[in-house]
Amino acid sequence: MLFSSNSLGLEINSKGAAFALISGKPASTKLERVSFRPFPSGLLRISLRETNVTDPDVFVRTLREAHGLLLHQGTRLSVTLPDGVGRIMLLDVEGRFRNRTEALDIIRWKIKKNIPFDVADAHLDYQQLMIRETGELSLLVALASREIIMRYEELITAAGLVPARIEFNAFSLCRAFEKSLASLQNGLLTGFYDNSLIILIFNEGVPEFARFKELPGTSPVDRRVYTEINNSLLAYRERFPEREIKQAACFSPPDVAADFLSMVSDAADCAASPLETRTVVTPSDSVPTDQASIFPYTAAIGAALGSL
Repeated sequence: MLFSSNSLGLEINSKGAAFALISGKPASTKLERVSFRPFPSGLLRISLRETNVTDPDVFVRTLREAHGLLLHQGTRLSVTLPDGVGRIMLLDVEGRFRNRTEALDIIRWKIKKNIPFDVADAHLDYQQLMIRETGELSLLVALASREIIMRYEELITAAGLVPARIEFNAFSLCRAFEKSLASLQNGLLTGFYDNSLIILIFNEGVPEFARFKELPGTSPVDRRVYTEINNSLLAYRERFPEREIKQAACFSPPDVAADFLSMVSDAADCAASPLETRTVVTPSDSVPTDQASIFPYTAAIGAALGSL
C-alpha cells in the first residue's frame, strides 16, 4: 500500500537532473527523498527547434546516477522540462469547436506565423479557460516540437526510466503551489526559476495574462527582470483597464527572495506574499527541511504531484 501511493518526478534543467519522490495524497504530501546530479557545462542547450542534448551518453549516465541516489526501485515518473523547450500562451479564438480535432486545426492555423517551426509537426494541447463577453473562447495552449520531445523520451527510456507524462516547468510550479494559488482570485503570480521568469495574472481565478521569458545569466533581482515585470503589467492594464490587481504572490531562489518580493510589490503596487516549497510538502527524516535545500526541487515535486 505504501509503494502504491508513491510518485516520482524528474526535472531536467540547465544545471542537471533533479528527482523528487513523494508519497501520501495531494492534500497531505510527504517528500520522501530527493537527488540531484549536475550536467557538464554545455550538455543541455534549451531550444525550440535545435537538438537540446549535445552528448546523449553523458545525459543518460547522469540520469541513471541521479535515480540511483534515490534508492528507489520505481522507474515510472513524470517529467518536467524548461519552458524554453516549447511555447505556452493564452489564445482567444472565435466560435466553437465541434470536436478536439477541429480545435487543434484552428489553433495551428492561428499560431503558425508566430512559431519558428512547422506547427503541423508539433505536440499541441489546450485547455478552455472561459467564454469572453465577446463570445470568444479563451484557451491556454502549450506546444513543442515533436522531434525534440521524442528525443527526450528516447534518452529517458535509455536510462531505464518510464516517462509517463512530460510537461513544462510553469505547469509543474503552478501545481506545486496550487493550494496557495486558490486564494489568488484577482492577482499576480510572479516567479523566477532556473533562468526563467514566469508572470501570470488571474481574474476571478482564471489566467488572463501570461508571459514566460528565458533570461539566462540574469539575476532574479536584476533591473532587466523588473523591466519585464513592469512592461507586462502595463500591457495587461492597457488591455483590461477596468481590472485591479489586488494581491501578488511570488517565488524565487531563497538567497534573493526578500529582494524579489519587494521588487514585485513595487512593480504591482500591491502587497506581495512569498510562496515557499517547504510549505508544499512535509519532509521526511531523509530530506533537509530548510527552504534553501528544498527549493531546487520545486518543479520535480510539482511534476510528481501530477501523478499522485
